Amino acid sequence: MTGSPYRVLMNFQPFRGSERVSFLERECKTVLPRKLIFATEERIRVMHEKCGSQLLEDIQALEHVLGVGLSGAWLNLTEE
Repeated sequence: MTGSPYRVLMNFQPFRGSERVSFLERECKTVLPRKLIFATEERIRVMHEKCGSQLLEDIQALEHVLGVGLSGAWLNLTEE
């Protein structure tokens, strides 16, 4: 990944009292190999804060999906 950010969908699901996180390519068909398990939804918010859009409507959309139990948010990954 060089230059522009790499856009992926962060997909999260409840898993044994935590959140299981996987990532999909932009077209939402290819699952990327990295999987994470976060102890709390707060970790999802932190990851979105670091890599997601900081537009108010995108932050509100993340809060909405977390609040109603849906499972995805877009991230823009960089080499960092």
